[in-house]
Amino acid sequence: MSMRLPFFNHKKTKVKVNEASDFDNMPGHVAIIMDGNGRWAKKRGLPRIAGHKAGMDVVKQVTKTAANCHVETLTLYAFSTENWRRPKSEVDYLLGLPKEFLHTYLPELMGNNVRIETIGNLNVLPAHTKEAVAYAKEKTKDNDGLLLNFALNYGSRFEIIQAIRQIVTDVDNSRVTLDKLDEDVFSEYLYTTGLSDPDLLIRTSGEQRLSNFLLWQSAYSEFWFTDVLWPDFTEDMFRQALHDYQQRKRRYGGI
Repeated sequence: MSMRLPFFNHKKTKVKVNEASDFDNMPGHVAIIMDGNGRWAKKRGLPRIAGHKAGMDVVKQVTKTAANCHVETLTLYAFSTENWRRPKSEVDYLLGLPKEFLHTYLPELMGNNVRIETIGNLNVLPAHTKEAVAYAKEKTKDNDGLLLNFALNYGSRFEIIQAIRQIVTDVDNSRVTLDKLDEDVFSEYLYTTGLSDPDLLIRTSGEQRLSNFLLWQSAYSEFWFTDVLWPDFTEDMFRQALHDYQQRKRRYGGI
């Protein structure tokens, strides 16, 4: 039986997480599927890339809010392995956004003690994308505030297959034995090794699916959906999602 999860209506209440007590039960790791840039642009008679440009500015605000709310890790689905199927002009623009974003906002990110990381297969990305990301990682490596984690050329099924291939290789070379293989060991072969699983997963634009994003890692994540398109996603909406998470009771299959 399928069930469509209800939207959380952020319009009913406005919550500001700005008191010390509000930081109790804050999600340590928030992941976001930033969806709706193209539809936002289409509604305004603009090219799709205008939506991606507008969405980039929202990334800055959400990052700042996450840091202020003491979120430890923010993972953003920036470019999926399926996004290569889009028109070349759009793909080229999307793969140029990391350089533009980091060039524009890196000083501010440094000032807010943010550290940059990535997950995904970066090997096949254009040189300018890899160089921008490598530069940002190096510049922010000593920061110990919010970890801003971009999922670039990321696909969860590919990630899991690659993990299995490496495990088979390590078993053949006696680096690991099957009797020692458990969930913790398997997680060490994923892109997210060393990171906690997302506590809260947000998706904008009205879609209610994972779209090949953190399938293993989100097994017990709390989901928060909104029909708001990503370029219209505001600080108050993000704070509302955090507040809603704080009201939930996570039982992990127990009572």
